[in-house]
Amino acid sequence: MALSALDLFSVGIGPSSSHTVGPMRAAKQFADGLKGGGLLSATTRVQAELFGSLGATGRGHGSDKAVVLGLQGLEPETVDTSTADDQVAAAALDAELRIGGDHRVDFNWDEDVVLHRRKSLPAHPNGMTFRALDHAGTVLSERSFYSIGGGFVVDGDADAGAKVIADETPLPYPFTTANELLEICSRENMSISDVMLANELVWRSEAELREELLKLWAVMRECVDNGCAAEGILPGGLKVRRRAPSLFKTLSKDSGSTDPLRAMEWVNLYALAVNEENAAGGRIVTAPTNGAAGIVPAVLHYYMKFVPGADDDGVVRFLLAAAAVGILFKINASISGAEVGCQGEVGSACSMAAAGLCEVLGGTPEQVENAAEVGIEHNLGLTCDPVGGLVQIPCIERNAIASVKAINAARLALHGDGSHKVSLDKAIKTMRDTGADMKTKYKETSRGGLAVNVIEC
Repeated sequence: MALSALDLFSVGIGPSSSHTVGPMRAAKQFADGLKGGGLLSATTRVQAELFGSLGATGRGHGSDKAVVLGLQGLEPETVDTSTADDQVAAAALDAELRIGGDHRVDFNWDEDVVLHRRKSLPAHPNGMTFRALDHAGTVLSERSFYSIGGGFVVDGDADAGAKVIADETPLPYPFTTANELLEICSRENMSISDVMLANELVWRSEAELREELLKLWAVMRECVDNGCAAEGILPGGLKVRRRAPSLFKTLSKDSGSTDPLRAMEWVNLYALAVNEENAAGGRIVTAPTNGAAGIVPAVLHYYMKFVPGADDDGVVRFLLAAAAVGILFKINASISGAEVGCQGEVGSACSMAAAGLCEVLGGTPEQVENAAEVGIEHNLGLTCDPVGGLVQIPCIERNAIASVKAINAARLALHGDGSHKVSLDKAIKTMRDTGADMKTKYKETSRGGLAVNVIEC
């Protein structure tokens, strides 16, 4: 099983990787399958059913809209975020879908996209089923998919509990645990980013990898810029005001401040800007998920703005080291809030960002692993209880707090020699076990925690 950094980091659309990006990809995959199987011409209607967490919070996460866009051949990486809602509204108003972009079928918004709030499919909380019917109502094709976090989608025929799409590409330095990764670093005298780079070269050249990673960094920067400029109220009914623009103006006017914590306020700004854009359905980078998409960009911005000598080479090394840690979470636990709570999203992102920063600040592999462990250890048990099913409260502020925590974790690790009592592997296992013990109502269903104790108005 092999995972690339470019599997973990991908360009998508807000507000959720598992609830928006994943369903869009699954819907497109189903539509492509109809075309590839020669069934498209006989199809007169397509239905979608969303289960579990997708059904419980799908309206607030835009899952229903994502399915419509995906069935019409659109992808989260390239869909026009400024017209996406209009395209969905047009499909509902015209009572038709253009499957794969050109084949017309009848469409009834209320009957053809069904969200089951209390039903689940067996393998994962984020399940969905698509079916195509002919003019007589006969089912031509029916397929189920699971959105398993970070935009990853697996077929319904996959083994229960599947964490990744299988890739059997042999790697020069395979690892599935942090301990194995540290052993490789010690034996080969390599940094964590060196190991990741060597593995990435089985898929693409170093120049190509660098280009793709810097493209992701460009999207992150653009997202921050957009978030700092876009004023107003976020969609969804909670009437949450965007705070990034006013904070940006305040910080920009105060360049001569001697406040020793001013850097922290910039980090808060970067995270708020990204997650407000995400909440508005903007273009973001899953890092590793949309709900936690502000943490890695915020800490990367901190590196570029406040660390002397920061450059693009450091950005590449940061992302590679962060991805190494993200892969460990992906294959040994989960990055899905619907499966393990927000500790799997914000917790894993905090750990990844701490590792990336420690790497570019000169940390040894042992210090980087230590930083990653601190990042997750102090997010263990974090619940996912979005108010109104929206990725706004507590998600936006939570990214800002975790970004500062990641920086602190990296700096704390650098003051030690890398030795510590709790290993990253043990912390990841604890996160997985805690998620298994966590009540379902605290795992992205909006049926517990803040979601039921805050009045939606």
